[in-house]
Amino acid sequence: MILNETAQLSNGVKIPKLGFGTWMIEDDQAAAKVREAIKLGYRHIDTAQGYGNERGVGEGVRTSDVSRDKLFVNTKLEADLKTYAGAKQAIDDSLTRAGLDYFDMMIIHSPEPWADFRSGNHYFEGNQEAWRALEEAYQAGKLRAIGVSNFEKVDLDNLLENGQVAPMVDQVLAHIGNTPFDLIDYAQSKGILVEAYSPVAHGAMMKSIEITRMAKKYQVSVPQLAIKYALQLGLVPLPKASSVAHMQNNADLAFEISAVDMTTLEAVKMADYGNDSAFPVYSGHQD
Repeated sequence: MILNETAQLSNGVKIPKLGFGTWMIEDDQAAAKVREAIKLGYRHIDTAQGYGNERGVGEGVRTSDVSRDKLFVNTKLEADLKTYAGAKQAIDDSLTRAGLDYFDMMIIHSPEPWADFRSGNHYFEGNQEAWRALEEAYQAGKLRAIGVSNFEKVDLDNLLENGQVAPMVDQVLAHIGNTPFDLIDYAQSKGILVEAYSPVAHGAMMKSIEITRMAKKYQVSVPQLAIKYALQLGLVPLPKASSVAHMQNNADLAFEISAVDMTTLEAVKMADYGNDSAFPVYSGHQD
């Protein structure tokens, strides 16, 4: 069962292969949703300072029936934080807000502030400063692993060449129709595990005739096909689900996509995100 499977980060820490994403879950609903996910068997919970629900996620973790050491909780350093002092304070603030003694992982949410996303300015010095704060918290035991999100090759190189600890994860937008193969290959070649956020493209792929036809062939839902696709690429997908039924469906992955069908899915191109195009990660600037 996929919920029992783990991958290993470069420092030896094990990370569950399927995560529960909490983007757009309100703080006052987060605790209940997290408890529901944990009850179903999820052990990897993904949140962020920018989601505004760290408090609720932390409450859900603390009040679940599973001991803390059996759970993997990741949060993200706000994209605007590009100073050592600001990042250091924000790390402690997140721990306090969540009511946790440590996070299993914390990652820089974006190399650029959202207002300047993919502008061409990579904020190299600012990311080195934020990374230094994460490294310090990692060495102090506040974080069991550290990584990044939305980092392109040049952004990864900045930290690989100037940091003391190599990023352990790069969390990127990756799904059928928009899979950054070159970045994935490069990150993996450096021992960096790649996580896939929005693996179901926020439902936009439900309208794809090609993808729905493939899902029907395997007698699975489109989200199940999309999540399995990410897993078979060696990624750790982080699907969001608001209902118990969807949480269960996302984890019911007892099938295998054939090599031929994987090749077909890898060639799919899907640029239209519909109503979700307004989000920064769907602004059309993501490689």
